[in-house]
Amino acid sequence: MRDFAELCPAPPRWNLDWAAVRERFGWVRALAGVEQDPVHHAEGDVEVHTRMACEALADLSAWRARPEVERVRLFAATLLHDVAKPLCTRRDEDGRVTAHGHSRRGDLMVRRILWETGAPIAWREHVATLVRHHQVPFWALERPDLRRTVFRVSLVSRNDDLALLATADILGRHCGDTTEVLENIDLYAEYCAEQRCLNRPRDFPSDHARFWFFRRHDRDPDYAAHDDTRLTVTVLSGLPGAGKDHWIGRHRPDLPVVSLDALRSELGISAGADQRPVAAAAAERAREHLRAGHSFVWNATHLSRDLRERSVGLAADYRARVEIVSLEAPPAVLRRRMDRRESPVPSAVVERLVRRWECPDPTEAHRVVHESTA
Repeated sequence: MRDFAELCPAPPRWNLDWAAVRERFGWVRALAGVEQDPVHHAEGDVEVHTRMACEALADLSAWRARPEVERVRLFAATLLHDVAKPLCTRRDEDGRVTAHGHSRRGDLMVRRILWETGAPIAWREHVATLVRHHQVPFWALERPDLRRTVFRVSLVSRNDDLALLATADILGRHCGDTTEVLENIDLYAEYCAEQRCLNRPRDFPSDHARFWFFRRHDRDPDYAAHDDTRLTVTVLSGLPGAGKDHWIGRHRPDLPVVSLDALRSELGISAGADQRPVAAAAAERAREHLRAGHSFVWNATHLSRDLRERSVGLAADYRARVEIVSLEAPPAVLRRRMDRRESPVPSAVVERLVRRWECPDPTEAHRVVHESTA
């Protein structure tokens, strides 16, 4: 955060020192020379566009009116919004330059960059969410899932921030008439205001109502769903070495545990081998507890949303209340802990996990807790 605060344009001049930005961040320098579609980006490569977007942000009166902490956060999101383009840019069969998937890939990269620099979890996830959805306001009213998207953004970040980022993004280009896109961004902001989630989290009658709204596409967000849960499943999420076993010993010592590490030992399967038999065995153990109506802890890395959904979905089918506990530690702490293990997870496996890491958010469970174990 300190790096962004030092480089963020500030009153009274609001100047952007791009040379200092380039010197500070290697991932900014990596944007130089990366081609873009000339129809939507006639201004030049990705670095040129990123600089122009940051300059456009600094010129916005709505951004200048924000408190400093919010200005810095939006500046960070604007600097990072296209950080994944060097990895995603391709030429298609017709010779056109594309960067498909750069928003989602950017979310993953931003999480890693900010985690490695020690940014607070909530601040990091706010920025990563803006990067993941930064193109949504351009064509939002054409999206069939718009309501769910704006609700999710509001629960982790802010939709008025997303509108400002999108505005800076489109103004930081040479792409002809931008009037229609800017009008779409305004309509996006109006829609969010109508949905009661422009500059605050969308409210729900209960955590159970929120949980089921995001699980059923036809759900009324204001419906006070009857809570018919029978047990609680605590789903742990965290990289190897994050302290999951220690957390269980302190906070859930009396509950049974479905542990993938324990199952790997039972089955004689290494962390680098095919994990499907381990996952199948864990699901069967979980079903035994669910059928009996016994609360338990599900101890696995659960780092991607898809993997968590397999566990959460199974628990929900048995009318379980789901809490996700996301545990983190700085990279150096994780390495020290791994070095002390008798059977450490191979570094290549840890690297693959870090690249896939999606932090849990309030759309996934009745309750989501984030804890640092440093």
